[in-house]
Amino acid sequence: MAKMADSLGFAALWARDVPTYDPNFGDVGQIYDPFTYLAFLAAATKRIALATGSAVITLRHPILLAKQAASVDHLSEGRLLLGVASGDRPVEYPVFGLTNEFEPRGERFREALAIFRAATELSFPVAGSPRYGSLTGHVDTLPKAFDGAIPVLVTGRSRQDVDWIAKNSDGWFYYFVGLEHVETIAQSWQDTVRRTLGEGVFKPFAQGAFFDLHPSPNYPAEPIHAGIRAGRNALVQYLHALQEREVHHFAMNLKPLRRPAAEVLQELAEFVLPHFPSH
Repeated sequence: MAKMADSLGFAALWARDVPTYDPNFGDVGQIYDPFTYLAFLAAATKRIALATGSAVITLRHPILLAKQAASVDHLSEGRLLLGVASGDRPVEYPVFGLTNEFEPRGERFREALAIFRAATELSFPVAGSPRYGSLTGHVDTLPKAFDGAIPVLVTGRSRQDVDWIAKNSDGWFYYFVGLEHVETIAQSWQDTVRRTLGEGVFKPFAQGAFFDLHPSPNYPAEPIHAGIRAGRNALVQYLHALQEREVHHFAMNLKPLRRPAAEVLQELAEFVLPHFPSH
């Protein structure tokens, strides 16, 4: 399926990161560790971006995260896109021995990302925090990012204000909201980027959603849990509406599909992707 998505011209493959299975939450995300999975997919694909959606960096030591991410980045020749998040499942923190760290996870998130950036972008960096330990300039981590830096998209708010996200990320990956709300959020993002970084600076706004392609081409778009169901013509209209609202990437979680995934990918490639070519 990954080879098919790659050959058909889709922009990215997204791997979720759910470290533990909580039956009360009801969603395991996916079975495989995202970095192991993406390394495997790197060998099976040629051009498609390989993305985490999203790595819970508060539960991963940033030095090991740097090693994992930079390894996948090299094995894929620079195709890794790192979506990062602070985690929204309180049950996971005690499992990792972080009993009192769920509420301050926003600070934990900022510290982890700063150490990750230093470890993947600088030689013999000096970086650290009381939570994670320190790089003192006497040891280094290898490999570094394939192209100098691994693109990082913050997912949701991750307990940060939008100004901080604009300054410290390469883009914003947002949860599914309807057209009536996405315009306000996407516009606020672009306004924040321009205000904090200057005119002419571009940082993309991406959105993820559960998706089901209806077999009838003209079936109107309708809401489902955290996403939409639509026929291909309505989907094209919907994506154009997102594009007009400055949404630059739309990641589809195909879990709700009621048709074979290969059949859906083929239809999307034939009738939808030509309107939104990936470069």
